[in-house]
Amino acid sequence: MSVPDFDTLNASNIVDFIGDIFLRRGSESYLGEDVTMSEHMLQGAFLAEQAGAEDTLIVAALLHDIGHYTNEFEEDAAQAGRDNYHETAGARVLEPYFPKIVTDCVLYHVPAKRYLCATDPEYFGQLSEASVQTLKLQGGPMSAGEVAELDKNPNLQAILQVRRWDDGGKVKDKTTPDFDHYAPMLRRVVRAYARSKN
Repeated sequence: MSVPDFDTLNASNIVDFIGDIFLRRGSESYLGEDVTMSEHMLQGAFLAEQAGAEDTLIVAALLHDIGHYTNEFEEDAAQAGRDNYHETAGARVLEPYFPKIVTDCVLYHVPAKRYLCATDPEYFGQLSEASVQTLKLQGGPMSAGEVAELDKNPNLQAILQVRRWDDGGKVKDKTTPDFDHYAPMLRRVVRAYARSKN
C-alpha cells in the first residue's frame, strides 16, 4: 500500500501517514535529549496509558510533537535560536481528523510549559536542560494576562496533563509499546470524530 502525502490525506489514511513518519523519521534526535523523537512520543503515550487516561489523551500524548515533522525547519533550529512553532504545525495537520481535545493538547503543549512555569513554583526545576533552552525561545514564563487567557480554555486540565507526560517522556532506554500498538486506538478516535461531524 502506498503511503499518502499531504495532498491526499483523508480520514481513512491519516493513521498510515503518521505511522510512516514514525517509521522513517522517528529515530531522529530530539533536541538534545537522551531519547529519539519516536521514543519521546511513545513514552508520553505509555505514561498516559499507564495512568488509565482515555483514548483521546493517550493519542494527544503520542502526537503532541508530530509538528516537528510537518515543516521544513532544520533540525538544529533551537540551537540556532529559532522557534520552529511545531505545536502550530502539528495541530494544523491533525485538526481535520482528530477532536478538539487532541488538537488543543498539541497546539497548547508549549504554552502549557510557559503556563506551568508561571503558576507552579516547583515546575521549572523539573525541566530538562534542553527544555529550559527552548523555553527561552518560546517566550519564557507566561505573564499574568497570558495565564488568565489560557485559563479560559475548557481543555486546560487535559493540556496540562499531556504537558506533564511530555516532560516525563525523556528516559533513556525505556521500553514502551511501538506505534503499531497505538494505531488501532488512533483509528478509533479518527472514526469517532468523523461520525460526530456527520
